[in-house]
Amino acid sequence: MDNIEYAIEAENMVKRFGRFVANDNLTFSVAKGEIFGFLGANGAGKTTAIRILCGLSSPTSGRIRVAGFDVFTQTENIKKRIGYMSQRFSLYEDLTVGENFRFYGGIYGMSKVAIIKKTEEMLDRLEISDLKNTLISALPLGIRQKLAFSVAIMHSPEIVFLDEPTGGVDPITRRQFWELINEAADSGITVFVTTHYMDEAEYCNRVSIMVDGKIEALDTPARLKEKYNAAGMNEVFLKLARKSE
Repeated sequence: MDNIEYAIEAENMVKRFGRFVANDNLTFSVAKGEIFGFLGANGAGKTTAIRILCGLSSPTSGRIRVAGFDVFTQTENIKKRIGYMSQRFSLYEDLTVGENFRFYGGIYGMSKVAIIKKTEEMLDRLEISDLKNTLISALPLGIRQKLAFSVAIMHSPEIVFLDEPTGGVDPITRRQFWELINEAADSGITVFVTTHYMDEAEYCNRVSIMVDGKIEALDTPARLKEKYNAAGMNEVFLKLARKSE
C-alpha cells in the first residue's frame, strides 16, 4: 500500500458558508488511474467538494493536494493538469461541434495540428464524424454529454472531474458514457465522478458516500454491499441515509 501514488489527497477538508457546513472534515485519497465515485443525494455537498478540488473555490480549512499541488496556493498548476465537465455547462450551444473542440483545445494550449488530430480521433470514436459542422444546440442531450466528456479529456489531463455527467440522460446513454470513462481510465487518466445514481457506483473502483456534508462510507462497491448486507448500492445508501436521520 505504501507504493500507491495518489492523484488526490484530502485531509479534514472543511467548507463553510456562514454557519452552514457544506463539507464537514472530508478525508479521502484517490489513486492515480482510479475511477473514484463521489456519491450522495442532491445537496449532500458533492459539487462544493469538486469545485475545491478543481481550484475553483477555496476550502475553509484542511490539507488538500491535487496532482501534487496545494489547493490553497497552487490552483493554476492544478488547472493545467485537469479536465472538468459540469452537468449544467460544458459546451457552447451556438458553436458547432468542431468549433467547440478548437475553442477548448486552444484554452488547453494545444497546437492546431494536435487539435485537428484529437478532434478527428474522438468524433470517429463516437461515430459522429458527420456531425462536425452541426451546432451543439441541434444535438440530442446524450450526444452533447459524450462530446462534453471528449472535450474535457482532449488534452490528456492527469485527472478529469465529472460533476453528475449523466444527469437527465437515458439508461442506454448512461452505459455508453461509462464505456468512455473506462477507456479514459485505461489510458491512465484518473476519473473523479460525482453522481446521485447509486447503480453507477458499480462501475467505480471505489466509492465514497456523502450524507449531509460528511463521508459516511468509503470502500469498494463489493465490500460496502457486504458490510451493510445489501443487494445493491442503492440499498447501502438508504441504510446510511436512515442512520443519519
